[in-house]
Amino acid sequence: MNISRVRRPWRIAAVALIAGTVLLSSGCGHGDKSPTWQGGGESQAADGGTGADAATPSPTPTLSTVAVVSPAAEATNVTAVTEVKYTSEDPENTTVTVTDAKGEEVEGTLDKDDKVWRPEKALAYGTKYTVTVNGTASEGKGGSTTSAFTTMAKPSKIVRVTSFLADGQTVGVGMPLIIKFSRAIPASYRDDVERRMTVTATPAQEGSWGWISPTEVHYRPKVFWKANSKVFANVRLGGLPLGSGYYGKTDLTVDVKIGRSFVMTVSNKTKQMTVKQNGKVIKTLPVSLGKASTPSSSGTMIVMEKARHTVFDTTDTDPVNGYKTPIDFAQRITWSGQFIHAAPWSEGKQGRVNVSHGCVNVSEAMGAWLFGRTMMGDPITVSGTEEKLKQGNGWTDFNVSYAQWKKLSYLK
Repeated sequence: MNISRVRRPWRIAAVALIAGTVLLSSGCGHGDKSPTWQGGGESQAADGGTGADAATPSPTPTLSTVAVVSPAAEATNVTAVTEVKYTSEDPENTTVTVTDAKGEEVEGTLDKDDKVWRPEKALAYGTKYTVTVNGTASEGKGGSTTSAFTTMAKPSKIVRVTSFLADGQTVGVGMPLIIKFSRAIPASYRDDVERRMTVTATPAQEGSWGWISPTEVHYRPKVFWKANSKVFANVRLGGLPLGSGYYGKTDLTVDVKIGRSFVMTVSNKTKQMTVKQNGKVIKTLPVSLGKASTPSSSGTMIVMEKARHTVFDTTDTDPVNGYKTPIDFAQRITWSGQFIHAAPWSEGKQGRVNVSHGCVNVSEAMGAWLFGRTMMGDPITVSGTEEKLKQGNGWTDFNVSYAQWKKLSYLK
């Protein structure tokens, strides 16, 4: 697609109408013996005319047709994210300028294939804008038109848009981008939302948005992020209609870094955890998983939060069999309460028998070792247990294939 980035100041080519040159007959050549008048006056034709028919007539320049299709001329109450659509016989040589009430040019992107100009960010509310379309071409073609429209007043019904991650944050290779909305987004508007949320990874990596709920959308790459990547998300939802008279409140950007690759895999069969850093095995350690009555989940989970010291208290939900236990080096991997953590009381069982309530038990020393090396977003995959991980029980974005993940997008 032929898309050009338009930045201020734009240079608009002047439109020139090229007049045809009048070519007078010289009376020379081709053996023409007709007399010519040497006194400088008009020669008299045999029929009493001036002989003007002997001259080549001036060609009339043909103008290419350019027009603003939308917004309509003098339209009012136009959304702040409106696109400018136009027509042109020669789009490759056509330019579009949009200026505000002060005459300042607005930054935008010109798609010459689709003949659409899109604003870089939401336009100001309650403001009049002028569109100028200039079409210039070879062979004397050219054309120009202007049109104006006024944006809507600032809406009172807004939807706040937030990012879970902060600018400058470093996360693990399994960390999804997480965007949340203060109000449920109707399904019919979600494709519009996705079109205005772009993710740029350096180096480039394929990825897709997926809707976790009506109020939350995640972005994950096809496979884990490449180590030490830079990821930039541009969420341009300010002024975007979001259903029932609601509009996006503001735009936002998120600029994060992916750290080293740190991937943990746990086999119930061997009762061992294998740790790879940047693709190389750096540690193998024994574990104890959930016993038969409280099995660990098999699937790919992500480290969501960490606590060096905490207390597991289940007595409020299970007064009879609940427990209240101090825990060191806890790393949450599901919302239902599964963690990687130190369990000195099960060290004699680790590597041999499952005795936990669903957590991944490691020794006190290995708990400290892991805790000192992991970060939010590091993945752990558990296999061979009696229970499969339920989607949504944690950041389960990588617990499905990429083909399945893309089905959660509304861009088909």
